[in-house]
Amino acid sequence: MSSAPFPNIYTHRKVADTSSKGCNICYKPTTSVLITPEKQDFFYVCAIHLKDKNFATPIIDHAAIEGRLKAEAEAEKKKELDEEVERVKKEYAEKQKAKAEKEGKDKNKEEKDQEKDKAQPDSKNEETTKPEDKTKDASPGAATVVSAADEEPRVFALARSFYNQRIDKKRQIEMAKRNRERMQNPSFFPSVPKDLP
Repeated sequence: MSSAPFPNIYTHRKVADTSSKGCNICYKPTTSVLITPEKQDFFYVCAIHLKDKNFATPIIDHAAIEGRLKAEAEAEKKKELDEEVERVKKEYAEKQKAKAEKEGKDKNKEEKDQEKDKAQPDSKNEETTKPEDKTKDASPGAATVVSAADEEPRVFALARSFYNQRIDKKRQIEMAKRNRERMQNPSFFPSVPKDLP
């Protein structure tokens, strides 16, 4: 048996809405395309069919997943370190403020009132930063939702029956092309006999 003209590795790609065509299975308009790495074969298919294990199975690249997990872990560590630095800076600023207040006790009450007035807006600023921190905590959760959508498999292997159909269709197209070329060649048809019987 001859080798397959193309490997059973298909990459899922999206096309523009204006380029949508009928699904190869259910004939509904779709923008999802499965294409081989060398672009030898492609066909339109609905995204829902890609979830069917009897149609295609995802090919998982474990090295890429491990790399992504390492990058996420490094980003998390960096975030924790940044938060620790901010916390230490705040503690240091508070200690400096307390030290300045101890030195300020010797000064008159007007200066103390002014410092209290300054301290009150700072407490308001701390309150306003707390909701921002909450939104910052919420945004990484949203990022994980987006990355979860990106985690859909992009590389698939078709089930044996569908893959054989694709190979047969490719061979039929090649045979039809060869037959058309032969028909255009005048030597393909037999010539009229020239000898008398």
